[in-house]
Amino acid sequence: MKIVLNILMVATICLLTYMCVNSIKTSEDFKKLRKVREAAIAERLIDIRNAQIGFRNHNLTYAGSFEELKRFLNEQKLPYLIKEGNLTDEQLRAGMTEQEAVKKGIIRRDTTWVLAKDTLLGKDYNVAILNKVPGFENATFKLDTATLPSPAGYTVAVFEASVSYDDYLGDLDRQQLINLKDDQKKLNRFLGLRVGSVKEINNNAGNWE
Repeated sequence: MKIVLNILMVATICLLTYMCVNSIKTSEDFKKLRKVREAAIAERLIDIRNAQIGFRNHNLTYAGSFEELKRFLNEQKLPYLIKEGNLTDEQLRAGMTEQEAVKKGIIRRDTTWVLAKDTLLGKDYNVAILNKVPGFENATFKLDTATLPSPAGYTVAVFEASVSYDDYLGDLDRQQLINLKDDQKKLNRFLGLRVGSVKEINNNAGNWE
């Protein structure tokens, strides 16, 4: 009987050790994959922010949908300043201004018009994927807009682009995801990644920044 108990005890210890090691490995794998995925997602959210800022500078409000934002990027042209030449230290010491240098033909400053996409995101940027969550064919970002009262008493246009943990971590270990969401809820944080906010004026900051 004593031998049987000893065997059961050893087996139990081995099982608990395995479960503990496996749990640690699962947790580490979850954190690594989360870090990689969130880096790519944050980069795309920054692209969305840059596009929205460009849209607002031109239209005085934010795009209410990705369709509207994509159309702006692909069709609207924005002014782009071409700069050729710079004032030398000697010319600056002599008090020459850039305007004077342009008039004398010493330097060149011309304005041309280019697609909003080229200016805001780059000539080779694929606007079609702007709303897609990197690495997930069927997952898309959510886009919202609103106006909020400022402390100074005037209204401020705001936007929010976001994606939830469930959308980009839902295929990983379920318990690790539950733990992450519980931790974020206790801290009253958004359950995912987002840039901007429709609940507070935050200067279009990302919640990972």
